[in-house]
Amino acid sequence: MKAAAFDYVKPDTVDQVIALLQTHGDDARVLAGGQTLMATLNMRLSEPLMVIDITGIAALRGIERRGDVLRIGALATHTQIEESALVKQHAPLLTEAAPHIAHRAIRNSGTWGGSIAYADPAAEWPACLLALGGTVVVQGPRGERRIAADDFYLGLYTTALAPDEIVIAGEIPLARPGQWHGLSELARRHGDYAIVGLAASAQRQGAALSGVRLAFMGVATTPWRARRTEQLLEGRVPDAATQAMAVASLRAEIDPLPDLTNTPETKRHLAGVLLQRLLASAHA
Repeated sequence: MKAAAFDYVKPDTVDQVIALLQTHGDDARVLAGGQTLMATLNMRLSEPLMVIDITGIAALRGIERRGDVLRIGALATHTQIEESALVKQHAPLLTEAAPHIAHRAIRNSGTWGGSIAYADPAAEWPACLLALGGTVVVQGPRGERRIAADDFYLGLYTTALAPDEIVIAGEIPLARPGQWHGLSELARRHGDYAIVGLAASAQRQGAALSGVRLAFMGVATTPWRARRTEQLLEGRVPDAATQAMAVASLRAEIDPLPDLTNTPETKRHLAGVLLQRLLASAHA
């Protein structure tokens, strides 16, 4: 199949993008890396009257440290994040997660901001942003605003982004000494979306963990935090006994959605397996 006819425009500034979104509303779609949009256009799952190509806006590129956060521009590609020394130093969970995203050709084109805005509940970047307590930076006609990752994802492919706003960056708190992180996921084939995945972070207090954040992929309509299990782990050493308690807590807390090949009970079991693996790695 091929896309329905649409107008194409490539603005030079974010302000021009916002003006176009205000004028055309839901008839417009924003093109960044295009790895999701082009497929939906060609299958006619999306039929906008206008495509707004933001790839020429230099202000949306780059990865830099700004004070106590790592700022990743919306147009940073998955490969640029994977290969960035700054990311490896200040947000190593992202370095670990990047190779799980699709395949090299897609990582070379797909973008950080596109993944965050598309809000696929089985994707890596939204879960990592949630696990690290990150912030989404958006811009609209009223200027910039920052939305905590915990407040950004509202439902299936639905975010707190207003119709006349775009994601311009994501900000991650700099990793502190003693920070622990981990990512594990199960997919039918490497590069597929996760059947179940888990991005986790915590701060080590001696042998114990504090500030635990467990963000699951592929189990709900959004990336999902296991908050009761996080609380159970607070201040505990992740030894075998704690691992068993945490897995039991998670299996009682989680209510996963099925997919075409996996039942809720299968996903519940797999989520527990991933949690046990990551806690074992934290205790090693």
